[in-house]
Amino acid sequence: MAPGSRLLALWALAALVLPSSGEEGDGGWRRGGPGAVAEEERCGVERRADLTYADFVQHYAFVRPVILQGLTDNSRFRALCSRERLLASFGDRVVRLSTANTYSYRKGELPHPGARLLATPGRLQQPVLTRPFPAVDLPFQEYVEQLLHPQDPGSLGNDTLYFFGDNNLTEWASLFRHYSPPPFGLPGTAPAYSFGIAGAGSGVPFHWHGPGYSEVIYGRKRWFLYPPEKTPEFHPNKTTLAWLRDTYPALPPSARPLECTIRAGAVLP
Repeated sequence: MAPGSRLLALWALAALVLPSSGEEGDGGWRRGGPGAVAEEERCGVERRADLTYADFVQHYAFVRPVILQGLTDNSRFRALCSRERLLASFGDRVVRLSTANTYSYRKGELPHPGARLLATPGRLQQPVLTRPFPAVDLPFQEYVEQLLHPQDPGSLGNDTLYFFGDNNLTEWASLFRHYSPPPFGLPGTAPAYSFGIAGAGSGVPFHWHGPGYSEVIYGRKRWFLYPPEKTPEFHPNKTTLAWLRDTYPALPPSARPLECTIRAGAVLP
């Protein structure tokens, strides 16, 4: 197994987007009343502001999660990501939306509603695609003004659309060039940016993907993390908000995930 892929197998993860607390401004993104999701009682992930690369690789990259703080200054990028500025600069750009289920379909290959996706709760297995569905592409401004709202707890994942990834790096280059990535990398990996915006309470169910960093620019993000020896109980087509409401309260302490909420400027590798 290549060094850069080991991190992939270590943690099953899910996350919820929370509204900004207002402490450092919300960039105009907060709309309506307070979010429906509270933060965890206690963060179970270590926070480090003085981590060296050697310490990161030896003690965290392949072993356990860590939250990195203060390693970069993205204040300029953050200012450019305000609602007003993004709409002014990119409102007419076409973006591709994803569904909020484990497999993030609706990018041109959404399974038929009767496919195995709904028949394998709690199993991270690729469902059989019975027919392709068209991707959902629309102007960024239309997404922000018509679809960017708090997550409905009763909606299924494949009925919930959000903007994350599939960025046209050429069209968004004028924004991305102002972003300073974390200074740590892994052997055998190359950087690629995935930029997204979603409403309060949104998030996909548990899933794995390759090594990467998640940094919050505005708002907050609440993470749920399981080690490889534990298989979380979840349904791949129910949103994380539904899991938090329906499944999480009944979990015994031994079955609960590591949890932590990160805010603007914090990075979760």
